[in-house]
Amino acid sequence: MIPAGFWRRYAAWSLDATIVGVPIALVAWPYWGAGLQRIAAAFEAVATRFAELAISGLRSAEHPLVLAQAWVRDAALHDAIAGVEAAMFDALKPALIAFVVVAALYWITLESSRWQATLGKRALGLVVADLRGERLDLLRATARHAAGALSWLTLNLGHALAALPPKKNALHDYVAGTRVLQRPETAVPWWARAWLLSQMLLLFAAMLWLMQSMQGVLQSAIYA
Repeated sequence: MIPAGFWRRYAAWSLDATIVGVPIALVAWPYWGAGLQRIAAAFEAVATRFAELAISGLRSAEHPLVLAQAWVRDAALHDAIAGVEAAMFDALKPALIAFVVVAALYWITLESSRWQATLGKRALGLVVADLRGERLDLLRATARHAAGALSWLTLNLGHALAALPPKKNALHDYVAGTRVLQRPETAVPWWARAWLLSQMLLLFAAMLWLMQSMQGVLQSAIYA
């Protein structure tokens, strides 16, 4: 067994996140209506304030750097952005709490099982082991999952370490003394490549939709 590659590990994680997240989202969806409306209103407030600052900047003769500094210090813009954060947290909080609890049970139970892998890892031919290549006990599996918070808190730089040879360990693997392994000379399956591509296309579509939505709000604010 050799250290698993970054993209194979990410494909496995995203499969697992989907397995855990989709049922929670389906249960929570009926309760998200009002929350999503508050998020949309908060985004509109941010775009409106940006439009107001842009109009003010066009009418002034200030240097662009001076304008940018004024935008950074603008209290109304800060309040609008804080409103987006608060609206998103309020809307998603119950589902996020459920995801954290269910995900912990899912990852810890399966990675300490005889499979040594979650469903996603098993589908991609991965196993989680200690430094001797042996099965994790429940305590080490729990420590590995808890240490995953460090990889998230470092803005995913901890996860990116898994792309660095020769060990290809993420930050939480170093902390917990674990490894993610695969059999040598096994290519990423075609369906996993298609799964990764679909995520990239979805991300691009989401960014395009967000840009168009913001543009529409800005135009409405400017020509109001």
